[in-house]
Formats: sequence, structure tokens, C-alpha cells
Amino acid sequence: MPKRLMTGRVKSDKMSKTRVVEIARLVKHPKYKKFYRDRTTCYVHDENNESGEGDTVQIIESRPMSKKKRWTLVKVIEKSSAVDVAAMRAARRLEEARKAEVAASSGSDKTKPAEPAAEEAPATETPAAE
Repeated sequence: MPKRLMTGRVKSDKMSKTRVVEIARLVKHPKYKKFYRDRTTCYVHDENNESGEGDTVQIIESRPMSKKKRWTLVKVIEKSSAVDVAAMRAARRLEEARKAEVAASSGSDKTKPAEPAAEEAPATETPAAE
């Protein structure tokens, strides 16, 4: 019997060398004949940890490697383009902290160039009515 090839989306990559892949499908209800969305969750062996959360991957059926893991990663079809907003904010805060630290350690005000004084425009006086 040939091994099954499936395509799904990586739902979790928190385990080392293991990915949780979700395979979405449409199923026709036997009585009402309406199609509804269903999903299957597979535990996949990823030897090199090359896939990440949100990636579209191709998996193949394999021998049982653990209690739930019965699939192996074939290839990553498409990498996820989702942006990790929390990581971006943390990186920005870290960069601002570094800039503030460099500014504080650069020395006293003597090393900074003096700012030119702003010239004030002379006030115009209105002639008083006599």
C-alpha cells in the first residue's frame, strides 16, 4: 500500500524535532448534505527543525516514532509571512535602551556642541494716538 502524502499548515513548533500540522478539509454531512469545514491534527517528525509556525508543509506517512507521531516532513512548500508584533516591539525597546545608554555614557554637556542661540525679532511698536 503506498504511503499517503498530505499538505497542511504548521499549527505549533514548540517541540524539538516535532511539529503539529493541521490539515483542513471540507466534509459533506451525510443527512443534511451540507459541506462543513473539518480538520485533522497530525504530529510530524521534523529532523532539522526547518519548518515554523504558519508554514505550509508536505508530509508523508511513516512508521510510528512515538505514541502520536506517525508522519515525516517531506518539504516546506511556503514559509509563513506573518509578522511577530511582540518580537518587533521588544527589539525596538532594546534598540531605544541601547541608544539611551550610549547617550548617557558619552560624557557631560561639555562634549556636546553648543546650540546656536535663537535670535529674537525686535518687537514692533505701534504709534500711540495722541
